Amino acid sequence: MKTYIAVTDDDWYAFLSGRPDLDEINFWRPGGNASFRALKPGELFLFKLHAPRNYIVGGGIFGHFSMLPVSLAWETFRERNGAPDLKELRRRIARHRTARAPSDEDYSIGCILLEQPFFLPRGQWIPAPEDLILYGPGKTYDLTSESGRALLERLREVLKSLPQKLTLIAEDTDLHGEPMLVVPRLGQGTFRILVIDTYQRRCAVTREKVLPVLEAAHIKPVSEGGQHQVDNGLLLRSDVHTLFDRGYVTVDADFQFRVSRRLKADFDNGEHYFQLQGKKIWVPSHVRDQPNREFLEWHADTVFLG
Repeated sequence: MKTYIAVTDDDWYAFLSGRPDLDEINFWRPGGNASFRALKPGELFLFKLHAPRNYIVGGGIFGHFSMLPVSLAWETFRERNGAPDLKELRRRIARHRTARAPSDEDYSIGCILLEQPFFLPRGQWIPAPEDLILYGPGKTYDLTSESGRALLERLREVLKSLPQKLTLIAEDTDLHGEPMLVVPRLGQGTFRILVIDTYQRRCAVTREKVLPVLEAAHIKPVSEGGQHQVDNGLLLRSDVHTLFDRGYVTVDADFQFRVSRRLKADFDNGEHYFQLQGKKIWVPSHVRDQPNREFLEWHADTVFLG
């Protein structure tokens, strides 16, 4: 079992640590040309302050990584980016970028999306392990070593004392005797970005790829018991998303696009959508990421106007 320990931007930490009940945050990186492959979704991500304050002060569960235009990162996560507004976010990013960007450039940043984040009270900051040596923004750290297990146990104790009663790390172990993480549900923002990336940033129906008009649609809404999971999502152009939510269009269990006769009856229009009738939508290659047929059937039976 491993974690990743990263050095945090002080302003980012100060801004977010005073905000309770956050379900997700964006631990951004100023450059837009380096991926993050150190963790798999569900693994533990920790952050520490800059030296000489070598303390671990918070963390969360790694949910997803994406390169995003700064405008989309702000639109999706807003203050959960660690800044009060887009202007201030851009100022903080610029402070860490090697190349100065024009004020109107919608440059990309690396977004490490963390679920169920936590921030430790100052009196309960955890000293960084003595064998942790950082030469860059962060590194993976073995939690099965002697010092790693000590860190894990201390973290468990601190988390139990927090008002939120977070349980990121289970008391149980796996078959190899290693502690297991408790993986939380994705937040709304991470769900959106995960669906965008899973569908390769193109509408499943129209193949539109203009990012500002693409939206992550829930097949079964959260209000009806649906969850923020990729097999409950479709990436749709905003107009198609609206019609999908209102029942004028649906996707059947064979992944074919269907248009209701009510669209013509109610609006005396809709020729563009009827041209897509019966078209097979594009779905991800991995079965686990494809739309859940049970959810599609629910939408067709419950929402679709027929």
